[in-house]
Amino acid sequence: MKKQLQTFLKYRFLLENLISRDLKVKYRRSVLGLCWSILNPLLMMLIITAVFSTIFRFEVENFSIYYLTGWLIFNFVSESTTAALQSIVNSATLIKKVYIPKYIFPLEKILFSFVNMFFSMIAVAIMIAVACLMGNMQLSWTMLLFPVPMLYALVFCIGFGMLIAAINVFFRDMGHLYSVCVTAWMYLTPIIYPMEALDRAQWVLPIIKCNPLYYYVTYFRDVVMYNTVPGPADNLICIGFSLAFLLLGGWVFKRTQDRFILHI
Repeated sequence: MKKQLQTFLKYRFLLENLISRDLKVKYRRSVLGLCWSILNPLLMMLIITAVFSTIFRFEVENFSIYYLTGWLIFNFVSESTTAALQSIVNSATLIKKVYIPKYIFPLEKILFSFVNMFFSMIAVAIMIAVACLMGNMQLSWTMLLFPVPMLYALVFCIGFGMLIAAINVFFRDMGHLYSVCVTAWMYLTPIIYPMEALDRAQWVLPIIKCNPLYYYVTYFRDVVMYNTVPGPADNLICIGFSLAFLLLGGWVFKRTQDRFILHI
């Protein structure tokens, strides 16, 4: 463990430079730049709110914030893991030329998305401020706990990202399959609909409750929207999912990384 920590600290500046590079590349030649991290969720919120609160008539209090809190966590997980999936294959040229710990590449993609998520959090803060001014919400100290579910999701993404990045090196169809899986994952996460909407489809509830994002999103909404501090059981479930995938992803990645060079 000490050796791995020393190696990580040795390459931390490379990690920082890669994250900085991705931020610059993403917003290169964009007039609004980082503002798109705020505008994008707000514009999506307007469309989704118009459709689902009027046409489909989901009775959810503060629906715009309900959607944004779910979208924020899900978008981070889907964006970061999708980027991590291709990180080893896309870095083949660099991996073949110089020695760099291979986990740096999926880790960088996930941390980049994590930084981007914090910019998007401004959109949530804006909508909460509007709701408070209109008297639809009240500020609470529990909102200060918002980083907790984000960190749970981060640890989960690091493990899951390394797992699928390793699989993709040997099984390139993983990239095509994963895009379909992400779509299914979105519908199995209560981003748009309330859980009460599933009263007539009880069979799907056990599937949803096997979804780690269900717990991260619920935790995030509890502290941000409902002024509730999740209990020990909720925290243990979130920690359990995060650590399980971190250990699994780390183990698979470590066992297979020496053979990456033969397949990229």
